[in-house]
Amino acid sequence: MEYINTYDVIVLGGGFTGCAAALSAARQGRSVLLLEASGFLGGAASNCLIFPLMPYATTLENEDGTKSTHYLSRGILAELVKDLQKTGDIRGDSGFLDEAVKLLLDAKMIEAGVQVLFHATLCGVKKNGTHMESVSVVTKSGVLEFFGKMFIDATGDADLCEMSGIPTRLGRDSDHLCQPMTLCFRVCNVDKKKFYDNRKEMNRLHKEWLDSGRFTNPRENILVFDYPIDGVLHFNTTRVVKHNPVNPFDVTRAEMEARRQVQELLNFFKVNNLPGLENARLVYTAPNIGVRESRMLMGEYVLTGQDLVDCVKFEDAIAAGNYDIDIHNPEGTGTSHYYFPHGTWYTIPYRSLIPKAEDCDNLLTGGRCISCDHEAQASIRIIPICCTTGEAAGAAASVCVKNGTTVQNADVKEIQQILTESGAYIGL
Repeated sequence: MEYINTYDVIVLGGGFTGCAAALSAARQGRSVLLLEASGFLGGAASNCLIFPLMPYATTLENEDGTKSTHYLSRGILAELVKDLQKTGDIRGDSGFLDEAVKLLLDAKMIEAGVQVLFHATLCGVKKNGTHMESVSVVTKSGVLEFFGKMFIDATGDADLCEMSGIPTRLGRDSDHLCQPMTLCFRVCNVDKKKFYDNRKEMNRLHKEWLDSGRFTNPRENILVFDYPIDGVLHFNTTRVVKHNPVNPFDVTRAEMEARRQVQELLNFFKVNNLPGLENARLVYTAPNIGVRESRMLMGEYVLTGQDLVDCVKFEDAIAAGNYDIDIHNPEGTGTSHYYFPHGTWYTIPYRSLIPKAEDCDNLLTGGRCISCDHEAQASIRIIPICCTTGEAAGAAASVCVKNGTTVQNADVKEIQQILTESGAYIGL
């Protein structure tokens, strides 16, 4: 089999992060290969049914006393939302149809000239000192090797970093526990009006069952979203704690346990004959369990939760956000929040996308595996912000290829200019 095996930029992971990175680099004229382990694009939104887009805007008070919405995730994310709005495949700016996302991302990659390879699982890396030369993926045709000038780890789990010997951290520093994994699922045949009119009673009964030990799922409430299809509700409410999301045996056990928790909740609906759910049927559990947190790069700068609380405006900012610091208890019941005041936001520095010079000179990260601590990751992990750091990584890779520089010596001003001209927002 003949195939092109050398590219300017190679991106690992076809979620919103990797797609934004690939599009960003390709639109700057670079040859780009996007490698994805599954059979479609969309990442957590497609593989794990992560829904909807969490809030990515703040409210500003204008001089005349009026208020306006200030979007913090723009650029490619805004482009995708606008396209979905045109086709009627998103409610507002967040409630998207995941099947439409797959089709849209396919079209975007084809249009931009990105070479996509599905069913390609990372299995090897070659480095010469601090310089990454190639990656290998296992496919139906065996192992294929691809050479690149720049590499972007958009795997979410920092798989490329880990396989390259680049230092990473796992979970919180005290015990390396990560936020719980969750298997999302959808239920059909729901009378939504009756359901929402009686939701308080459902919550009361849930607390009663939880307090009496009738639930093994430790989550403190039932998290449910209104999916934009008649009669369908989206549940994000299973909780598997104290399992390592990068240990394949732990992940396997977690997925089995989560499916059992789904049945436990469906039984709760049935036993209590909850209004609106009398005829409810399970229609779909996600193909993969959702991972909130796993490995993170230990890079040139470690973004901290305190940086976010202080709303630091970094000179090398490449993205912005203000989603709350949302930490689901890694050990059991409870979820803690730090909410940012209206009209405030933090920035993410370019230095948090790159390794230290002694570790690798031609790799960038994007998404939830950038260089940050447990607390910062709890905010920057949402899809809109991941999309923006992915876009920044793609722009940076393009600049490094054009100028023949390492990621540590990249022209940050040029990266910021590309992002600004592309409609992205760096938060300054």
